[in-house]
Amino acid sequence: MTAQEIVQEIKPLGKDSYKKVLLNHGIQEPVFGVKIEDLKKIQKRIKKDYQLALDLYDTGIYDAMYLAGLIADDLRMTKKDLRHWINNATSGSLCEYTVPWVAAESNHGRELALEWIESKKENVAAAGWATLSGLVSIKDDAELDLAELKRLLERVQKTIHEQPNRVRYSMNGFVIAIGSYVHALTDLAIKTGGKIGPVSVNMGGTACKVPFAPEYIEKVRKRGTIGKKRKTPKC
Repeated sequence: MTAQEIVQEIKPLGKDSYKKVLLNHGIQEPVFGVKIEDLKKIQKRIKKDYQLALDLYDTGIYDAMYLAGLIADDLRMTKKDLRHWINNATSGSLCEYTVPWVAAESNHGRELALEWIESKKENVAAAGWATLSGLVSIKDDAELDLAELKRLLERVQKTIHEQPNRVRYSMNGFVIAIGSYVHALTDLAIKTGGKIGPVSVNMGGTACKVPFAPEYIEKVRKRGTIGKKRKTPKC
């Protein structure tokens, strides 16, 4: 199938009520308002398709761009592809979820994450921290540089309150990810979150709240799932 055929397939699936929710969460037009469950039905049929994912992303239609992330052949994605995606992301959702998910599962996740967190662009820096969160959620601890992660936690502790809005949100998510997925650093992440304190983020007109990292990690500990890795960061 072509990207245009997919667009024609998903367009009638859009719901005005869901589109309103998406717009309220900062999604930019054009957007149809297709629910994720409907996009996942198409993902199940297509599975992975490198070129189709690139073409869907380039439509600029939010629903198609989200689907692109679901069907991307992550291991075939180049650094050029991923940089193109982050530079052309049209919303915070794509910057903080879709692109980081694909980047984390690519061969370039760590390199691009460390590059992106240095960006002066809020959406790119946020994507970098989100990519780091994705990486620690799926990589065995033996594959992670724990010393580097400790340095990054220290950096978050020292600078988070000085960062732009969405960077603060992604940094807070990184602390939670470290505490939840890297057993050896759980206590350090809780300590770091305690020193940071509550993180203030403008969530727009939504009811979304910023979790307090130590409390969130302790809930994960009570469930007995600290250190349990995910098969994929995508959802």
